[in-house]
Amino acid sequence: MTTETSSPSEKQQDELPLETNSWLSGLRSWLVFGVIATALYFGNVELQTYLGKQAMQKVGFAELTLEQALQIAGEQNKLVLADMSAIWCPSCRKLDREVLSQPIVNKAIKRDYVFVRIEYESAAGKAFQEQYAVSVFPTLLVLNPDGEKIRNIGLTFDKDEFIRRLSL
Repeated sequence: MTTETSSPSEKQQDELPLETNSWLSGLRSWLVFGVIATALYFGNVELQTYLGKQAMQKVGFAELTLEQALQIAGEQNKLVLADMSAIWCPSCRKLDREVLSQPIVNKAIKRDYVFVRIEYESAAGKAFQEQYAVSVFPTLLVLNPDGEKIRNIGLTFDKDEFIRRLSL
């Protein structure tokens, strides 16, 4: 004759009322779902960040702070083209890929402007948002060397239209 033995945890679970077993099962399901959803979210953020860095490298502008860009613009008698972007933003990557990395656009910017990218989630990004009332990205502003806003370029993914807007 064999006797079945069960572990203490199995006995404890068997002794719980049916409603408690059901509740625990539901809780486990939600915890598993939460862990998977969190992993997918952070995995996506990492992927979008990687893609954003790749797109920025193709643009080819020097990495400057806004203060550096304003100083250089004053020395070179140019304006500043400030690009408020988020590294993980698909629209920002599209702007980089389809407009800013195009040789004709890149040349026009370098001829007349000092380009600066401000990362949305940085301390500088938060200050930029407050100072210039920026709430969406990508946002492209033309600033004079004193940091005063001259105009907003307006978002377009057409390189010819973008060049036209630069020269207004």
